[in-house]
Amino acid sequence: MAGLSPKTPIPTEITVHQQSRVLEVAFSDGARFRIPFELMRVYSPSAEVQGHGPGQEVLQTGKRSVQITGLEPVGHYAVRPQFSDGHDSGLFTWDYLYQLGEQQTQLWADYEARLAAAGLSRDADMAAPAPAGGHGCASHTHH
Repeated sequence: MAGLSPKTPIPTEITVHQQSRVLEVAFSDGARFRIPFELMRVYSPSAEVQGHGPGQEVLQTGKRSVQITGLEPVGHYAVRPQFSDGHDSGLFTWDYLYQLGEQQTQLWADYEARLAAAGLSRDADMAAPAPAGGHGCASHTHH
């Protein structure tokens, strides 16, 4: 199965907490993580977010209040969350959920640094992709 090795801890419990907007995941090795929906959404493993290669990642903004409206199991190795903004193409393998939980402090720091470098905030509206050959300029966003 994709992304699984015999050493991969598997979830023993997955709970969607709508009010606090976190996915709580308990793993077979005893680890338990509370992963914010926003973190899951901005680090979705989908091509829509990650691009099709290094350097093609699409910086996600405006996801602070995103909800998970559904959670679909995929085989015995992943879940596919449906987010309230319509995004539903990310397959979160057990490995990836574990990594998000274990590394969330560093991932938040990386996300905040990328936002700052782009002159954006977590609450900025998602900019529409610039047309091919066009110039994506943050000073022209509409509020």
